Amino acid sequence: MRAVFSRAQSGFSLVEVMISLTVGLILTAGVIQIVVSSQVTEGLNRAMAEAQENGRYIMGRLRNELITTGRYDTLDPDLDTSVDVVEEAAFLQNRPVVLAGDFSNRESLGSVQGSSGGNDTLVIAKQGLRDCRGYKLGYATDAEFFVVNEYFVEDGTLKCRGFDGRVLRGQKVASGNNGDAAFTLLDNVLSFQVVYGISASPANGDVTGQPLSYITADQLDAQRTAGANVVSLRIAIVVEGQGDVKIDTPPTFKLLNEASFTPSDHGLYKKFEATISLRNMKHYVRNRKA
Repeated sequence: MRAVFSRAQSGFSLVEVMISLTVGLILTAGVIQIVVSSQVTEGLNRAMAEAQENGRYIMGRLRNELITTGRYDTLDPDLDTSVDVVEEAAFLQNRPVVLAGDFSNRESLGSVQGSSGGNDTLVIAKQGLRDCRGYKLGYATDAEFFVVNEYFVEDGTLKCRGFDGRVLRGQKVASGNNGDAAFTLLDNVLSFQVVYGISASPANGDVTGQPLSYITADQLDAQRTAGANVVSLRIAIVVEGQGDVKIDTPPTFKLLNEASFTPSDHGLYKKFEATISLRNMKHYVRNRKA
C-alpha cells in the first residue's frame, strides 16, 4: 500500500508580485511627495518668518535712532561744552538732514537720492550719547555730543557709519573710533528708500511744524534755502528671507516715490514702510519767529 502525500502550495504568483510592487511604488511616491511638500512649506514658512523678523527689527531700530534727528539741548547738563553750544545748536537745527557741502572736513558726506530706483543714502545730525555704531568717539562715558550718522546700502547690506560733527566742522581733532568703518545693520536688503517731510517757510506764517509735502534728497537744498525744515521722514525697505525659496509669481513693489519693480530672482521678499515724526524739529519750527 502506497502512502499518499499532499504537498501544499506556497509563495505568490508573478502577477501578484507585480501588483504588490506597483502598489508599493505608488505609496512610496505619495510619501516622498508629502515629505518634499512638507520641506518646501517649512522652508517657505521659515523664510517668511525670517523676513518678517528682520524687517520689524530694522524698522524698530531705525525709528529709535532717527526719531531724535535734530535734537539739541543747550541746557542739557550732559552736553559736552568744549565748543560754543549756542552756535552749534543753530548749525545743527538748520541741518538735521545733512547734505553734501555741510561739513568742511568731509564735503561729500550727505543724503543722496539714488538714481533710477537705486538705494538712497540718509545722513542725519543730532545730539547723542553715542553714534549709530555705539561709539563714544573719544568723549566721556556720560557726555553727549554732536553726532552725525550715515545710513546706506552696500552689496545688499544696510550699513551705518558714525561721525563726530565737531571733527567734521574742523573744531577738534578726531579721537576714539572716528574712522570710516561701517557697521552692518541688516543683510539681504533689496531696496532702501527715503523721502523727507518739509514744513512751510516761516515767511508763510505757518509754524505748526506739520509736513506740507514729501520730497527727495535732491530737492532738499532748494527747500532749505527757502527756509523750510525737515520735520518728518518716510523710510521704506525691502528685505529677503533666506533659504532656497523660489516664488512662481514674485510680487511687484512700489516704494514711496519710486517706480514699481519686480524682483528678478523669484526670491521671497517683504516690504516695510514707516513715517517718523521728528518731534524736536517740530518743536523748533513752532518756537521760531518768521
